[in-house]
Amino acid sequence: MTDRYAVIGNPVAHSKSPLIHASFARQTGQDISYERMLAPLDGFAATVHAFIAAGGRGANVTVPFKHEAARIATRLSERARLAAAANTLAFDGREIYGDNTDGIGLVRDIRANLGHPLSGRRILLLGAGGAACGVAQPLLAERPELVVIANRNAQKAQRLAADYAGQMPAPRGCGFGDLRDQGFDIVINATSAGMTDSTLDIPAGIFAAGSLAYEMVYGRETPFMRQARDAGAAVADGLGMLVEQAAEAFLLWRGVRPDTGRLRAELQAAGGG
Repeated sequence: MTDRYAVIGNPVAHSKSPLIHASFARQTGQDISYERMLAPLDGFAATVHAFIAAGGRGANVTVPFKHEAARIATRLSERARLAAAANTLAFDGREIYGDNTDGIGLVRDIRANLGHPLSGRRILLLGAGGAACGVAQPLLAERPELVVIANRNAQKAQRLAADYAGQMPAPRGCGFGDLRDQGFDIVINATSAGMTDSTLDIPAGIFAAGSLAYEMVYGRETPFMRQARDAGAAVADGLGMLVEQAAEAFLLWRGVRPDTGRLRAELQAAGGG
């Protein structure tokens, strides 16, 4: 019997997750179906429970429901607990297991696919919402020289940084205005600005020579990417992260980790978005 999976979000029509998981299933010989599910902004939990009742085995979760996904889970992985956000759910009877594969997907894409080491580097993480929460701990685990978390609301960034005060290095939280006269080797945009083509009020000088600007949004040229390119930084979107985090979710659900190299190349050749 074909096992059902889905990606749940709002919006969700743009998601490439069905294409990605269909490719993984063919590669590994797994019998699954995978669909997009648009949840009302006030109806995420009801959507999940209806999917479980209809035979759903697991789900990926995208904006804006990652924090709520962690709250409805009956059991969380350690990385989802630390992030207080889940992007992957697995259903087994009455149990809803929540995991967060965003961080490992981001790290694997930057380090292995793009060839930018994180150890010993100065990293700037823009944003303090669910996307940033999901990647903060895996970034810190790479032992960078410095991690700064910046957000329009400085207090929100400071609260997120405080959650990891015991890490080495301890991250620092600040507002965008506090970034002047600082340069970073890797700048990651984890805000939602890329989805709305909004401009971030960040100084051009944050991009150090030879730096990488990483936009978590994929499939479009965002104002952040244009600003980084104008400042001389190398630029990447979040397509590789999407594929890598999906592979980690597939491993959780099916017990086999697919190879991501061929699919990344195919998606990039097709234009990503």
